[in-house]
Amino acid sequence: MNAQVPIEVGGMAAEALIDFIVSRFHAGHRAQLPELIRLSRRVEHVHAAHARCPEGLADELEAHLQELESHMLKEEQVLFPMLLRGMHGPARGPISVMMFEHEQHFDSMERIHLLANDLVLPEDACNTWRGLYEGLGIYARELTQHIHLENDVLFAQASQAVKGAQHA
Repeated sequence: MNAQVPIEVGGMAAEALIDFIVSRFHAGHRAQLPELIRLSRRVEHVHAAHARCPEGLADELEAHLQELESHMLKEEQVLFPMLLRGMHGPARGPISVMMFEHEQHFDSMERIHLLANDLVLPEDACNTWRGLYEGLGIYARELTQHIHLENDVLFAQASQAVKGAQHA
């Protein structure tokens, strides 16, 4: 997946922006995380005796996947339909919950980076280990872009719509 978010997304209508978020990021994370978990389990198994083995990384990734999947389903089944129906005022509660959960995702990524030695590979790392850390770096960048797009563009649009309705 391309790690860059197109600049023009800021000018997208809510429907197009939501479609972009779901197809680009939600689908992407659903593909990335199971593969990262698989790679991590393999590295942890094969290199268990290595001093820099990222022990516990697969379990942390699995917990993160469960949290993220629950979060994305809430967006897809509750929040995004509200925004598409123009229910910006009532969406304020779910938006604050999503923003709180976004902070939890960043906390999870900090734990992942800690377990993975900030993605610094040992000199003798195998190709699987290298692929794991490369994939984690890509995933972290894309998750950050995803959260930025929701918090600073989509949710900001909803907030502006509520302010505009209050002043109308």
